Amino acid sequence: MATRTARTLPVPPWSLAVTAILSVQLGSALSIHLISKVGAAGTAWLRLSIGALVFLAVARPPLRAIRRHDLPALLGLGIATGVQTATFLAAIARIPLGTSVAIEFLGPLTVATVRSHNKRALCWPALAAAGVTLLAQPWHGHIDLAGIGLAGCAAGCWAVYILLTQHVGDRLSGIQGLAITVPLAAATTAIIGVHQAIGHITLETLAAAAGLALLLPVLPYALEMLALRRIKPSAFGTLMALEPAAAVLLGLLLLHQDPSITQLVGLILVVTAGTGAQRGGRRIAQVV
Repeated sequence: MATRTARTLPVPPWSLAVTAILSVQLGSALSIHLISKVGAAGTAWLRLSIGALVFLAVARPPLRAIRRHDLPALLGLGIATGVQTATFLAAIARIPLGTSVAIEFLGPLTVATVRSHNKRALCWPALAAAGVTLLAQPWHGHIDLAGIGLAGCAAGCWAVYILLTQHVGDRLSGIQGLAITVPLAAATTAIIGVHQAIGHITLETLAAAAGLALLLPVLPYALEMLALRRIKPSAFGTLMALEPAAAVLLGLLLLHQDPSITQLVGLILVVTAGTGAQRGGRRIAQVV
C-alpha cells in the first residue's frame, strides 16, 4: 500500500526532497528564538523528545528483533544524533546559518569522497573547504572560533551518523529505527538540556518545540522515504548538496543574515563540491 501510494503521488519526486531540505533549514532558522529562551541543548532536548514521542506513536520499537551486536551501533547512532543536534544549534546561535551548514556539510562530503575510492575525488573536500573559508572570512579579523568548532563537531557527528545508519538500516526499517535512535538522542541531549531548559518551560515554549519537531525530524524523514522510493540514491544525494544554499536563503529571509559577494562565491564552491562528490556515489543521509 505504501509503495503504491508513493508511486501515485501527484508531485515529482525531486520536489519531495527539496521540501525536506527546506523543512530542515526552516526548522533550524526558527530554532534561534527558542535557543534564546532555553539554550541550544535545551532546544535540542525538547525538539528531540517531542519527535521521539511522535515516532514511538507511529511505530513500536522492535525490541525483540534487536540482537546484542546491534546495541553498539544503535547506541552510537543515538548519541551521535543528539550531539550533532545540540552542537549545530549552538553553532547557529554564534555564526550565520549558511556558514554553519556549510561547515557541517564537510562531514557527509568527506564520507562520500572516501567511499568513492577515487583519488581524484579528494578535490571535492578541498573545494568545499575553500568555500567554507570564503564564507567564514577569517581575514576580517572577527571570527568566532567556538561557533566554527561547534559546527565542526556537528560535521563529525553527521559523518558518524552516516556510517552507523548503514548498519542499523540493514537491520531495521526507517521508522522502526527512528523509534529507537531518536529517544536515545533525546536522552543524550537531556544531560545538559534539562539543566538549561528547567525553569524556562512554558506552554509557549512547548508549543514552539512541538512545531520545530514536526519541521525536523518528523516531516523531513517522511518526505525522504517517499522520495527515495522514486529516485536513485545518487540523485537524492545530489539534491542534498543544495542544503547550504537553502540555509543561506532562509538565513537571509528570516534572520536577516545578508551574505557578501565573497560569501556567495564560497557557497557556490560548497554546493559544487557536494554535487561533484555524489556523482555515482551513495546517499548523503539526513540527520535529525
